Amino acid sequence: MADPLTLFTSIGLSEQKAKETLKNDALCSALKDAIAQAQRVLGVAGVDKATGTLLYTMASRLRDPKRLGFLTDHIAQRKICTELQLAAALEFVKSHPQDPINQQEFESLCGVGVVITPEQIEDKVEKVIKKHKDQLLQERYRFNMGLLMGEARGGLMWADGKMIKNEVDMQVLHLLGPKTEADLEKKPKAQKAKAPDGEVKVKEELTMNGELKIEGRTLMDELRGVALNFHKPGENYKTEGYVVTPKTMDLLKQHLEFTGGQIRTRFPPEPNGILHIGHAKAINFNFGYAKANDGICYLRYDDTNPEKEEEKYFTAIKDMVEWLGYKPYEITHASDNFQRLYDLAVDLIRRGHAYVCHQRGEELKGHNPPPSPWRERPAEESLVLFDRMRRGLFAEGEATLRMKIVMEDGKMDPVAYRIKYTAHHRTGDAWCIYPTYDYTHCLCDSIENITHSLCTKEFQARRSSYFWLCNALDVYCPVQWEYGRLNLTYTVVSKRKIIKLVEEGTVRDWDDPRLFTLTALRRRGFPSEAINNFCAKVGVTVAQATMEPHMLESCVRDVLNDHAPRAMAVLEPLKVTITNLPEGIRNDVRVPDFPANEFMGSHVVPFTRTIFIEQSDFREVMEKGYKRLTPDQPVGLRHAGYVISVQKVIKDAQGRVVELEVHCCTSHEAAEKPKAFIHWVSEPQKCEIRLYERLFLHKNPEDPSEVPGGFLSDINPNSLKVIDSALVDISVSKAKVFDKFQFERVGYFALDPDSTADKLVFNRTVTLKEDPGKM
Repeated sequence: MADPLTLFTSIGLSEQKAKETLKNDALCSALKDAIAQAQRVLGVAGVDKATGTLLYTMASRLRDPKRLGFLTDHIAQRKICTELQLAAALEFVKSHPQDPINQQEFESLCGVGVVITPEQIEDKVEKVIKKHKDQLLQERYRFNMGLLMGEARGGLMWADGKMIKNEVDMQVLHLLGPKTEADLEKKPKAQKAKAPDGEVKVKEELTMNGELKIEGRTLMDELRGVALNFHKPGENYKTEGYVVTPKTMDLLKQHLEFTGGQIRTRFPPEPNGILHIGHAKAINFNFGYAKANDGICYLRYDDTNPEKEEEKYFTAIKDMVEWLGYKPYEITHASDNFQRLYDLAVDLIRRGHAYVCHQRGEELKGHNPPPSPWRERPAEESLVLFDRMRRGLFAEGEATLRMKIVMEDGKMDPVAYRIKYTAHHRTGDAWCIYPTYDYTHCLCDSIENITHSLCTKEFQARRSSYFWLCNALDVYCPVQWEYGRLNLTYTVVSKRKIIKLVEEGTVRDWDDPRLFTLTALRRRGFPSEAINNFCAKVGVTVAQATMEPHMLESCVRDVLNDHAPRAMAVLEPLKVTITNLPEGIRNDVRVPDFPANEFMGSHVVPFTRTIFIEQSDFREVMEKGYKRLTPDQPVGLRHAGYVISVQKVIKDAQGRVVELEVHCCTSHEAAEKPKAFIHWVSEPQKCEIRLYERLFLHKNPEDPSEVPGGFLSDINPNSLKVIDSALVDISVSKAKVFDKFQFERVGYFALDPDSTADKLVFNRTVTLKEDPGKM
């Protein structure tokens, strides 16, 4: 046989395509085998370019190598002659992984032996053009010719597409004649209809069942996998890379009988830390995909590492899942299956796929650890040793159970069981050996009959071991699907690093509002709907997504603007005495909770002789562009209907302004409309305000090239500012923890759990949208 490059070019491949093929060992081998088989049927010179193109397409798209000979035979015998027939053939063998193939059904569904004559094509095209003749004559060459092609092909499934196109072109030309100058002119764009005067333009973002809708679909559609090419329940074998064994179809049949074809997903966190913003995407994807398809989703705790697991993490994880709006179909634990997992491990040893190893942990570290000298240990010996591990006859690290497989990342023989003399939070001292993630994950998915095992991209290297382990034990094998994880700049989410921040006193705990754990975001006042909307906007992609915090904050503002009632608060108070109001006067001022829609309720605040305004809302010296209160410039008071003018500025011994005496009149009495209206409080409640900024100074605090000193050296010293003498109107006095408000002209705030009956504490959630022209 000729060298591969010459061989590939001899069947019609360009030299560049042939060289690219040589770089792919699997494709190169498959194509060489296909050409050799075709040449045995047609002769060396009989494989022309058309046949060669079909052979190349088949070899590059075929996922089951055992069907190579079968399809090559049909191509060589001219039974499969077109790309359309080949596509049908590839789909057929993908859907029928088990032998024997029903030859008659295959040939029927692939159009083998079907001959479409030029007369049939001509007749069909003539009928289609006759149907659309009037519209064709009116629109001429601006008519959508693809419509004619589609209808003609619909009745001639196996016809050559080029022949149909040529016939359509010829008959259209015969009907319309050559293109004129008018035909060549660009079609004018349709003018958008303007909304009638007084009619409010509808936003592009609408809501459907409480979900944002953009361009005709809900934002959650993408996240829930509607647009993804997921397999249907029971059709796992159609997924690329899925391994089919002689028992696969029977196991899938049993799986379908158990589930009834229902979508089943799971969210499997380790209960050794608090969930963060990246987990929010995983929660939305797993629960959302199941919900969108009338399926179910388990919350499964991967509790196989008793040293790091605490009850508070179990509770917090469940709370966060429910806070995001999802209810697990069932809460399960990997530890529910400890006995079954152990029994399966014994079976794995008996089958010759696992062995007990005595290499120490330090020996297995690094990229190329030495092979285990115990890899070929007899199964009977490993069974005895594994039983001794189970009974606590080895010290920690003295023995492990390892699986005989090389993973996609090159890791050889991953550990399945290790010894840990640590009591488990659920099983106590019943076990001293615990299964690893690599062993547990796929088997728990199998036990729970999961249809779609959704996980982040870093687990792609474990996909082959996932399939291998299920198939090695002849148990139902779900399909693992990977997606890109969600990261944010200016933060860290690593459990180890957050613990370090807590230990160093940089943050108070896992729920410190400067962190991006879900408990921290809730405490800061981020609504769960905003987090879900953010995850939806990021979407489901294979590539890792690193987003800026301001995108999340934008989603937060969108939700709070519609749902956070307004109140007035003064962070840095300046006392104002209204001299022309008598002592003891007290008027009620009604303030709308949502000024844009006053039907959504209101609250009452007092208005007395003494009020407080922001220090920044007064300047003793007038500056160009400043629109608020000065000795020469009055200002309006929001919602009160009053305008105040400065009569006297009172200062302390250091020359600081501590009080203003003003004159008050109604808006109607004022000589001219004030340039600005400011917020104020009267008979207020004292409160503490916590203002948050980014915790880190650099975008990527974990990147040594950006922060050589490590993330702890990158702390923003101004990430928290506490104002302990702020004033807020009495309308918030009965607020509950996590209640959210917009303090007018200041920002969005939420009530912190540190609040007491004597002193409320508010966290600033986000600032208001910036208006560069406002002073």
